[in-house]
Amino acid sequence: MEKTESPLSLRERARVRGSKALSARAKALRRQSTDAELLLWRHLRGRRLEGYKFRRQVVIEPYIVDLACVEAKLIIEADGGQHDGQRNYDAERSARLAAMGYRVVRFWNHEVLNETQSVLERIRMALIESPHPDPLPEGEGEQN
Repeated sequence: MEKTESPLSLRERARVRGSKALSARAKALRRQSTDAELLLWRHLRGRRLEGYKFRRQVVIEPYIVDLACVEAKLIIEADGGQHDGQRNYDAERSARLAAMGYRVVRFWNHEVLNETQSVLERIRMALIESPHPDPLPEGEGEQN
């Protein structure tokens, strides 16, 4: 089997792997997933959406995100009622993740549970709109 190269640099891979403490916390969170996270995972795991690989409860230092497609640098967050009181923290967190090159898409748990197909379509659109991890240099690949 041919080994494919990761679209991430060594530094980015280390950031995604995270510290042992964060990795242990992520593992615990996987065992305590919400119904909305489990439903999303059922639809996204095993490259079920457009062939993209998603992982759940992923460490991206200094955070743990609900779901991530590292190759598309897309993060999916399923937010419950507790997030209503922490909008500033979530906005700052999203901004810091964006500064690392990730796009964050947030859904309320009730959206995931009651409008699953709409949520999946929005994730699909975010994947399609996602910039290619290795864009061609300016002018290459253009047809005249």
